[in-house]
Amino acid sequence: ATLVILGFLTLLCNSSVPPGAFKLGSSAQPLLDGLVGIFGEGLGTKVLALLAVAGLIASFHTIIYAYGRNIYSLSRAGYFPRWLSITHGARKTPHVALIVGGVIGLVLALFMNYVFGTASYVGAALLNMAVFGAVISYTMQGLSFYMLRRDFPTIDRPYVSPLGNVGAIACMAIALLTLVYMFLNEAYRPGLWGALIWYALGVLYFAATEHRKKSAR
Repeated sequence: ATLVILGFLTLLCNSSVPPGAFKLGSSAQPLLDGLVGIFGEGLGTKVLALLAVAGLIASFHTIIYAYGRNIYSLSRAGYFPRWLSITHGARKTPHVALIVGGVIGLVLALFMNYVFGTASYVGAALLNMAVFGAVISYTMQGLSFYMLRRDFPTIDRPYVSPLGNVGAIACMAIALLTLVYMFLNEAYRPGLWGALIWYALGVLYFAATEHRKKSAR
């Protein structure tokens, strides 16, 4: 709810401040540009920009944690090589999976930067590859919520959503709409198509590996 409200406030309020809706429509940081238009490039604006960077860093840390756990889990399940699930002796973290995933990400970022030539292009592609996965995740969460409500109406729930199925459907609609609009920006398309191809290859690999595992039983 907080993100939706702030998103609408940014969309509606920023269009009325310098440099105007046309310039802000193509801005990579419309909220910050709106603050600069009102308050100037003073200390307060720089502090807000620093807070925004801190939030972005926290998001990427979450992604690092997630890919480490995913690689580790897939390795334990037999879909990836076993050595990817080795954990640290003292900290018990999947350090091999974290390092390998980080190296792969860095190599891909350097490759995209070399091919397309500008770091900003790479940044936009990488950021929206993460958003691509996020909106798919939000869609699946809303669908799971709806199906659980439908199939298990009497199950014990420690927390009951005040919005119910209406909120779940609204969440799915917003996520799917965001997914469609992401492809309208030319700068985002290479990363999005790359993520889509990667997901498709992952599904095919999962199906082939699962079939092979069942045949070996």
